[in-house]
Amino acid sequence: MLAIAIYVMIFLYGAQVMRGVIEEKTNRIVEVIISSVKPFQLMLGKIIGVAMVGLTQFLLWIILTSAISTYVTGVLLKDQIADKLKQEKQTEKVMKNDITAGSDKMEKVKTPNEAIAIMDNLGKIDKAHIVFSFAFYFLFGYLLYAALFAAIGSAVDSETDTSQFMIPVTAPLILSFVISQVVAMDPDSGLGQFFSIFPLTSPIVMMVRLPFGVPMWEQAVSMIILVLGFLFFTWLAAKIYRTGILMYGKKTSWKELGKWLFYKG
Repeated sequence: MLAIAIYVMIFLYGAQVMRGVIEEKTNRIVEVIISSVKPFQLMLGKIIGVAMVGLTQFLLWIILTSAISTYVTGVLLKDQIADKLKQEKQTEKVMKNDITAGSDKMEKVKTPNEAIAIMDNLGKIDKAHIVFSFAFYFLFGYLLYAALFAAIGSAVDSETDTSQFMIPVTAPLILSFVISQVVAMDPDSGLGQFFSIFPLTSPIVMMVRLPFGVPMWEQAVSMIILVLGFLFFTWLAAKIYRTGILMYGKKTSWKELGKWLFYKG
């Protein structure tokens, strides 16, 4: 569920950054803004501003989810929890009184309700580690893709012209969502390990693997490479952004973007 949330939010907030850049460019607002700040500072300001919106929404979700979980556990499942405790005491009594006949009698004891079983399984997960990992992978995954979305927005004059650039940028994100379904069936496969470390897919694939148990060194490597990937792709995006943001009336191609990467000044 958290992997799907990252997938949706990267698309949602990344597209918001791209549309904001296109709007400022087409309305010529950016010409006024860059007289006071550098293009790179403007790009980072827009990306970080939208990231703060996303993190605020994330915190609200955590508070709301905690409140709902507390309510469900304390009110809706109160009777079922009481029944489960009663069953556990009954089972313990059977085992103490007659260990030999215990196996036959225990078959007659009801198994816990499915909802209780789900709550038990959730209780075994290290929630603090999952929440921290979610915040990290969402933040840096968003920052990485938002930089690329900002570069796309600076290279076009309207949102309709973004299609030729969107597919290569979003393909790894879509691929990670597809692969995560396979990884969930075999979390320790070589496929899962590779794509949970590759920076363009790790925010989603690693979140799918975490509940099954991932070595700390492997997650640490994934996090470091994701941060380095963010810095690298932001550097590339900044080179495109600083040239494209003031380029009007010209149909941009991939060849043209390649030239912008080597412009100096």
